[in-house]
Amino acid sequence: MTSAAPTPWLRRPRPRPGAGIRLVCLPHAGGGASSYRAWAPLLPDGVDLVCVQYPGREDRFGDPLVDDMAATVSAVAGELAPLLDRPYALFGHSMGSAVAYELARALRDGGAPEPERLFASGRRAPADAPPGRVHEGDDEALVAELLRLGGTEEEVLADPGLREAVLGYIRNDYRLIERYRPFPGRPLDCPVSVFLGDDDPEIDTSNAERWTATTTARVDVQVFPGDHFYLAPRRREVLAALLRRLDPALVATASPWPSTP
Repeated sequence: MTSAAPTPWLRRPRPRPGAGIRLVCLPHAGGGASSYRAWAPLLPDGVDLVCVQYPGREDRFGDPLVDDMAATVSAVAGELAPLLDRPYALFGHSMGSAVAYELARALRDGGAPEPERLFASGRRAPADAPPGRVHEGDDEALVAELLRLGGTEEEVLADPGLREAVLGYIRNDYRLIERYRPFPGRPLDCPVSVFLGDDDPEIDTSNAERWTATTTARVDVQVFPGDHFYLAPRRREVLAALLRRLDPALVATASPWPSTP
């Protein structure tokens, strides 16, 4: 699959069929493929960006929601399979980190190679994530959680129409991730990089290192200034750090990077 034509679960904002590696990005709870769209012009020609689009939001607003991890992973794996004709890496933020981990294992168990690297952002290791019941609360409780984490415009939550639409798929995603427990099976064999903001209420360096339980390979942790949604204001730093881990030569061919990681 080398065209820009979308599939239900995948978006390619700037297809690069000749790229040497594909970067598959999975959004946070309530997020969509557009959360990674700004990465496309900053990546070098050697990286093909593939963004996962969960149903029920953005251009899939009318599609039925999916609140089950196994079903989500199975659907993404099925559509991603034709794109695994070259090395790939997975990047997931928050809920997307857990989806990416299970996706990597599902692809491997289905006969595909493991990713070159798994990037887990803003979330504790799957076995360490505390259970939650936010999805069972009323709308006010859900809004309070969103405001605690940041990343959701207060104007959106204040508009009755937008609020109803947004809370529907956000609650769905919380139901998915709060009911998820790691699937049985062996860990990965690829390296894992854990990224986080230094003011993230969900994770710190001590529990970030617990991702060592997910792989037999090396795990490294990098902290960026910011909260749970550090990704947007630190976009260039994040991409520079990501590219250095994939192949330092890619950094030289990307858009200009800041002097610090």
